[in-house]
Amino acid sequence: MTSPDYSAFTAAVADGPEAACKALEALTKELVGVKLFTLMTADTNARNSERIYSNMPEAYPVSGTKPYNDTYWSDVALKRRETFVANTIEGIAEVFDDHRLINELGCQSVINVPVTVGGEVIGTINCLHETGFYTQERIEAAEALKLPGAICMLLHERGKGERT
Repeated sequence: MTSPDYSAFTAAVADGPEAACKALEALTKELVGVKLFTLMTADTNARNSERIYSNMPEAYPVSGTKPYNDTYWSDVALKRRETFVANTIEGIAEVFDDHRLINELGCQSVINVPVTVGGEVIGTINCLHETGFYTQERIEAAEALKLPGAICMLLHERGKGERT
């Protein structure tokens, strides 16, 4: 696999968290493919998460923190720090209560890519698409999103400190 072109993302970082997140969405579309794209930060000690970016804010708005449930998903993505994959709406329904909305948006597959800094999961990159979309090749390509994802999440955290 050739190395991705991060130049547009790198340029966007200078314009702040929102621009960086939009550039990460564009990079994700190019490398992996995505219909619904969100970024969630995670605090594994407090056991909560926060949606910091969404390309469908009407359905999935940026919001405050929410607790996460212990499911197979949290075991894979947060504890084992592995990409969670479900390529059917039935697989999604096993771990996400909002599976009906996901299906209504034309999405029946998901990958949740954990972003780790210093051995801690700080969030997930969430990509959803049609049934069976996330092939092994696309899952492997998603690994290239982890570093820009970490930058987006760290920029968001830094921005929170500047707003208080």
